[in-house]
Amino acid sequence: MSADANIKTIMGVYEAFGRGDVAAIVDAVTDDVDWAAEAAGTAAPWYGVRHGKDAVAKFFADFGSTMEVEEFTPVSITANDTDVLTVVRFRARSRATGKTAAMDLHHYFTFDDGKIAYYRGTEDTAQTQATLQP
Repeated sequence: MSADANIKTIMGVYEAFGRGDVAAIVDAVTDDVDWAAEAAGTAAPWYGVRHGKDAVAKFFADFGSTMEVEEFTPVSITANDTDVLTVVRFRARSRATGKTAAMDLHHYFTFDDGKIAYYRGTEDTAQTQATLQP
């Protein structure tokens, strides 16, 4: 696929996230997708590596039951025929503590035949952990 097509897919995924349309996000990934936000982390329920469409849906369920998004604004995006890298301005409130985290997220996606095959996301883990702790 082209860089433009890959960017269009990611922007569609981001728009689906904004609508809470997890099914549309899951439809954009390969059956055996390798998906992780903070792959080695354990501080948040959505951290860690997940494989497959059901695991991606669980990622969003874990995130959504924990945090309420207040801002999710892509500020930079670059791509080639196989990869997309984005920076997203992000603010969310913990549903349990009421504390807010605001940071830039960094997302890296690779594609296989027009679908997301690999995702890694990074964030300010210390801030996330502080937001989740009572």
